[in-house]
Amino acid sequence: MKDKFYAYIEKLQDTITTALENLDGKATFKEDIWKRPEGGGGRTRVIENGVVFEKGGVNISGVHGALPKSMQTYFGVENANFFACGLSLVLHPTNPMVPTVHANWRYFEMYDKEGNLVDQWFGGGQDLTPYYLFEDDAIHFHTVCKKACDAHQPEFYKKYKKRCDDYFWNTHRNESRGIGGLFFDYCKINERMTMKDWYNFVTEVGDHFLEAYIPIVLKRKNLKFSQQERDWQEIRRGRYVEFNLVHDKGTLFGLRTNGRIESILMSLPPHVQWRYDYQPIAGSKEEKLVDILKHPKEWV
Repeated sequence: MKDKFYAYIEKLQDTITTALENLDGKATFKEDIWKRPEGGGGRTRVIENGVVFEKGGVNISGVHGALPKSMQTYFGVENANFFACGLSLVLHPTNPMVPTVHANWRYFEMYDKEGNLVDQWFGGGQDLTPYYLFEDDAIHFHTVCKKACDAHQPEFYKKYKKRCDDYFWNTHRNESRGIGGLFFDYCKINERMTMKDWYNFVTEVGDHFLEAYIPIVLKRKNLKFSQQERDWQEIRRGRYVEFNLVHDKGTLFGLRTNGRIESILMSLPPHVQWRYDYQPIAGSKEEKLVDILKHPKEWV
């Protein structure tokens, strides 16, 4: 399974980066091949200073070795080894009318000290972070997410949409990072789903990513914007940074397993603002967004 899934994310990385380069029309992805001293490595691709994308990354990795003590405590195991692979992407557009997007699809195996497989699971999801709320964009993104879920189990969309709302919640701000999407983790064998079934589900979501995001970019990328709207984008990006550095499990896992720091922090935008106690004007488009972030809604 690990070889099959790694081959899938290699191909998906190629598909996504090609589509994004064509969409941007100027910038191309810089590629770094890196090795992890403890075992494994990855292929990082970063795009910067484009017409559409100010910064973005589409990274794959496959790492293995002894599970660090901090992670053994987290999983409640001793003397365990692991293998983890996945594709992670974050795209920060220049135009504040175009939302930031994040996606991740991953697979994990754990072994005892004799090398026997003792656990395995899939995880992942995709979510949208707008700076100005266009409700038809939110509906489109969630509709595609639901379509991918409905092809497998009828309850998946509602279940994983709720988990996404719960996971991407900035507890110290009492607001969501964005307008959600899907989040699933520890997807293991159960009475209805084999690991092959989970593979088919996760890859279905991955295969629908471009359909979920590209139409939104095409619709918004040429809209005019003011400096005030750009400032608001950078203020909201600050909240994005806060979540990734304080709460995000993927960031913490990478740091605790001696991951490649440039790849881990690829998700951070290049231009951000933190203004003291900044509050949007009452009745403004900015306040409308914040109200939605404090009260997640059902989009489909």
